[in-house]
Amino acid sequence: MNLSAFKAYDIRGDYPSAVNEDLAKAVGRAFVRYLSAKNIVVGMDMRQSSLSLHKALIEGINCEGSDVFDIGFCSTPMLSSSVVRYGYDGGIMISASHSPGNENGLKLIDATGNQIGEGFGLENIKLIIEKGFGECLGAGAVIKKSVLVDYLEGLIPLIDSITDLNVVVDYSSGMGSLAGRPLFARINGIKLTELNIEPDGTFPSHPANPHNEANFNQLIEKVKETGADVGLFFDGDADRVQAVDESGQIVPMDLLFCLLAKEELQKDSAKGKEFYYDLRFSKVVSEFIESFGGKPIMMRVGNPFYKKALSHSGVLAAEFSGHVMFAENNNIDDGLYCALKILNLISKNKKPLSSQVAEVRKYFTSSEVSLSAKTPKEVFEKIRSEFVDAKEVDLDGLYLDFPDGFISVRQSQTEPELFRVRVEAKTEKAMQDRLNLVLKNIKD
Repeated sequence: MNLSAFKAYDIRGDYPSAVNEDLAKAVGRAFVRYLSAKNIVVGMDMRQSSLSLHKALIEGINCEGSDVFDIGFCSTPMLSSSVVRYGYDGGIMISASHSPGNENGLKLIDATGNQIGEGFGLENIKLIIEKGFGECLGAGAVIKKSVLVDYLEGLIPLIDSITDLNVVVDYSSGMGSLAGRPLFARINGIKLTELNIEPDGTFPSHPANPHNEANFNQLIEKVKETGADVGLFFDGDADRVQAVDESGQIVPMDLLFCLLAKEELQKDSAKGKEFYYDLRFSKVVSEFIESFGGKPIMMRVGNPFYKKALSHSGVLAAEFSGHVMFAENNNIDDGLYCALKILNLISKNKKPLSSQVAEVRKYFTSSEVSLSAKTPKEVFEKIRSEFVDAKEVDLDGLYLDFPDGFISVRQSQTEPELFRVRVEAKTEKAMQDRLNLVLKNIKD
């Protein structure tokens, strides 16, 4: 069986060459064995291949004697929260998140709501598949279950203080509208404009990918046209949300994290607690959180690491790609939950979002640049030799710490010849000079 779809954080690839019904059935069987599960909750997104994979996945789970609670079409946060709320042994979401419509995948969730990635059991599930199964061990049941009402009830406490806002929401033709529409309709204090409401796995308006800024164009235009206070962009399975301010600027995730952290640190219970953040975030994150009494902890890339850390202690965690996790929400990365937090901070502070972001911005930080190298093994050493005065932090790839910024260079998890680069400095010129020198050493 082709197991190339096993990635660092989930199982994902082209349908049907990498992800197909045989793989889905095998993953279902292996997941039950790995967890010794008696029941598994299964959900799916709107991709054209999801229904067929859904059927095969359930067959595999039932084949191992485990019951399936089938919640049908849902967002990933709906599935993750269901695992925790109802006490299931685990869950599997059929989705490729922000990836193109020709791809699909499987996100595996353990009993605590944490995602199972490499280093947290995904490699063990792969090994079970490689060893093979033999005949079916039993015949589990399939129980249809609706979770939307209970999921929404968990979000209702966040809406009461949201008042006097003009909001544009872009669901990106993904699963966010399933819970987003009925939830936003219950908020009396907002004027709402919704885009790309109907889930459609062909993504007719634009890809549900927040990594590409071009995908925000429709949302930005509508924010400006309607004079909105904020625009909200959801990815395909709605476990992430990105914000656009009232001027049409995309709010960088690291600066948004500062604003969210500040709100949490208004609570006495958050003082001295951990706030976990991506090493690609601006240095201002650490400085800002410390200034309000929090304990900032820089983390390697990969949202399962953040969830695991947050499950032990802390208040809030966020990754550069847009995954934001609140301890009070069972450490689940939930785009809708985070969206309500964003609306609350704008409503409460009575300031434009752009003004709040400007108060946090301190350094000049590049976008994340991807570049291929001819000799990958030599890249890190060449960059080290260019910046001998920097302090190296052994966390993820090459991280060089400066008093006025940083350099982060990481190899892609799936394409080792590809490097991801982000740099920061006190001035725009210093940042650009630093970035150019790094890129030159990778290309050479």
